[in-house]
Amino acid sequence: MYNKILVTLDATPTDRAIIEHVKALALIMHSRVVLLHVADGWAARMFGPDAVSPEIAEDKAYLEKVQVEFQSAGIPTEAELAFGEPGEQIIKWVRGKSCDLVAMSTHGHRFLADLFLGTTSRRVRHSVGVPVLLLKAR
Repeated sequence: MYNKILVTLDATPTDRAIIEHVKALALIMHSRVVLLHVADGWAARMFGPDAVSPEIAEDKAYLEKVQVEFQSAGIPTEAELAFGEPGEQIIKWVRGKSCDLVAMSTHGHRFLADLFLGTTSRRVRHSVGVPVLLLKAR
């Protein structure tokens, strides 16, 4: 059912909820996993893939660490780093490379905060044609 699962990561502790959930799901479904983090700092937005900064180096190291974690559990896993606005880049990835499920952690803002701040998860779920699994971080 879910041959390829896209897991979006924001390199914060909220990722743990979706990582653990998708590990179990991927094992049951014999899925491949793609980990996607969108670097959205100043350098990433200005220079895209040519950006060099301590933040980008940390992002790459984080993705590698999580990739090894999935692979150690026997789950075929790729890791990709995108650059720019997270919602836009996630949608672009789904449309361009396809997957069967998008899995995301949410920060659990309330209605008013979401109105003023907007949410990446809301934008993604209304813009892609595949199921989106949203898991509220603890």
